[in-house]
Amino acid sequence: MPLATVNADAWGALADRAVEPNGYYLPDWELAVDASARGRTGACALTAWRDTRLTGLVPVISLWRAWKIPLPALVSAEPYGTLCTPLLDREQAEAAALEIMRQARAGGARALILRTAALDGPAMRAFREELRRDGLRPRLLQSHLRAALDATRNADELLQEALGPKKLKELRRQRNRLAEHGAVRFDIARTPEAVACALETFLALEASGWKAKRGTALTQDEGDAAFIRRATVALAANGQCEIVSLSAGDVPVAAGIVLRHRDRAFFFKLGVDERFAKFSPGVQLTLELTRHLCADPAIRFADSTAAPDHPMINPIWRGRLAIGDVLIPLRRRDPVVTLIRAALALRHAIREPARRTVRLLRQCREHRQEKSA
Repeated sequence: MPLATVNADAWGALADRAVEPNGYYLPDWELAVDASARGRTGACALTAWRDTRLTGLVPVISLWRAWKIPLPALVSAEPYGTLCTPLLDREQAEAAALEIMRQARAGGARALILRTAALDGPAMRAFREELRRDGLRPRLLQSHLRAALDATRNADELLQEALGPKKLKELRRQRNRLAEHGAVRFDIARTPEAVACALETFLALEASGWKAKRGTALTQDEGDAAFIRRATVALAANGQCEIVSLSAGDVPVAAGIVLRHRDRAFFFKLGVDERFAKFSPGVQLTLELTRHLCADPAIRFADSTAAPDHPMINPIWRGRLAIGDVLIPLRRRDPVVTLIRAALALRHAIREPARRTVRLLRQCREHRQEKSA
């Protein structure tokens, strides 16, 4: 079924009961992505229902659309955030996973590929258990670790352990230097009105630097700009989005978008004013965000949703979250699944070395331009 036709109220109720949070599959976010975001519109949905209660959901697209491979498989839709863990009802997660797989099979798919999913969480365990009962097992296509924050800890102790006294002293010196341009202030926008205003500051910062040069700033595409304006305000109305910013006097020097789902936070994007790069504004903002999240009893864990080995966030958030692409076979001893795996392996072998090189070059450039921001 088209994703846009899923009942938003039922979807929201499922998100409230989800066995594993995913801020990027909240209805207000993913429906905004599906409506206008560049290259991400028109997804379908695999769903599970028990009577009138939605118990499982994962947005999907075809393998052809995802990776230009003409084979019968479905792939979780990329929601403009690097997390595609399905939403499963915590009271019947395994039954919901089974129904999602049955629905994919009924639609002609021979495999379901869950990309950038949390590998060790309860949602993936539910799929593994149902596959085991049917004599099947998932296949890990690729995996990596990314930075995460244990927000139950004392922030100052955590930062002391992560960065050490010498680095923290240097960051305090940079902050004092930044204060020469005006009093340094950390602000949090929470209400829809405040978020709408703070978002424009974020968008201006993002469009002022290297992301604009690379063509990935949100305002560079009308659909992307429409999606983020719609999604952030709608989520803020439910307490599921806030925008944090750091200013020197009246000048914003860094801003970030944070999604919230149940007891987790998701650090979506960061924008900085590169004129202040020598003061590490992105790092300064992340330190304040760390203190903010650790002081919030509602948040126990934060996902950086960053690339692996990210030069800014990895040294600060020392927790690690295992993320990967998982192929779920939908039939026993199916030669088509073997063909799908081979096609994906060939694609990876051809593309990954070049992508790794580009990523490393990009990270080095970002590190130089933004002082690890």
